[in-house]
Amino acid sequence: MQTRIQSAVAAALCRRTPKIRCYNHFMRIKIAPVLFALALFAFAACSADSAQTKKFTTADLQKLRWIEGTWRGTGEVDKPFFERYRFESDSVLAVDGFEDETLAKVTDTTRFELKDGEFGGGSEGARYVATSLDERAIEFGPAVKVKNGFRWELESKDVWKATIILPASGDKPARQRVYKMERWPKP
Repeated sequence: MQTRIQSAVAAALCRRTPKIRCYNHFMRIKIAPVLFALALFAFAACSADSAQTKKFTTADLQKLRWIEGTWRGTGEVDKPFFERYRFESDSVLAVDGFEDETLAKVTDTTRFELKDGEFGGGSEGARYVATSLDERAIEFGPAVKVKNGFRWELESKDVWKATIILPASGDKPARQRVYKMERWPKP
């Protein structure tokens, strides 16, 4: 036998979900937690899938050899920037940033390392991990202390583009910044 409180709660639930007919208000109260648990489980499963990174091997990293060399970057910057991409080993890619086009002074180095099937790197506590890699591109997603991702995409043997993928935040919509990377010095 239902109490007045159970009847009132069941009736309120039925009014909020008009597509479900509630012939037995007491049964509706039992179904609500089950539906809530199923929705929570589905959300958790989707979140777990999106957080997983693909497992890579040193053979996969060989597909990225096109990026080796010294590059001049232009785009949404005041002046060009200069970077050198070099493999220190089969599992470590180092990216050196230079002060200017003379390449005389390295201002910073970021290392991307393959460890336990995960290819990632960053600096100052921030970390990105590769989410996809093929012969023409690699994409990195945020892992620690960052929200954006980025993509390096081959256009020709002497040109590729770096795309910073910025998520929506506050009143700003999701957006991208694209930089053209040209081999330096030009062949």
